[in-house]
Amino acid sequence: MTAFARRARATAARMHPELSLVSFTLLSHLEYQGGCRATDLAAHYTLDKSTISRQVGALEKAGLVERRLDPTDHRVHVLHLTERGVDVLAQVGNARRVAFRERLTDWEGPDLARFAAYLLRYNEAAAADDGGPA
Repeated sequence: MTAFARRARATAARMHPELSLVSFTLLSHLEYQGGCRATDLAAHYTLDKSTISRQVGALEKAGLVERRLDPTDHRVHVLHLTERGVDVLAQVGNARRVAFRERLTDWEGPDLARFAAYLLRYNEAAAADDGGPA
């Protein structure tokens, strides 16, 4: 698992110089949620608010994320992807799909089916432990 995580971080760095694995994860979450508060990110990932604040600050500085007033509560700021953030996330997602296709090109159908089933099973177990989506 350590090698898998190390490879994921290295791959993220190669795919886009501005996007660490953490940055990619946060951007993906914002895209999936359609925006959310920084405190929601901290709670979802069980991270300290100051850690999220630093990460979000870097994403804002890179022009990938922006804060908008919540239309229902003007005391709250909601984080959203900028147009550039959407584009960068799409580029990285496409690059990841190409890399996966290349790595799995020699795998036979039954192996791919078992691998996919194991990944689904693992993600379902992780989601049950976390209480959140896989």
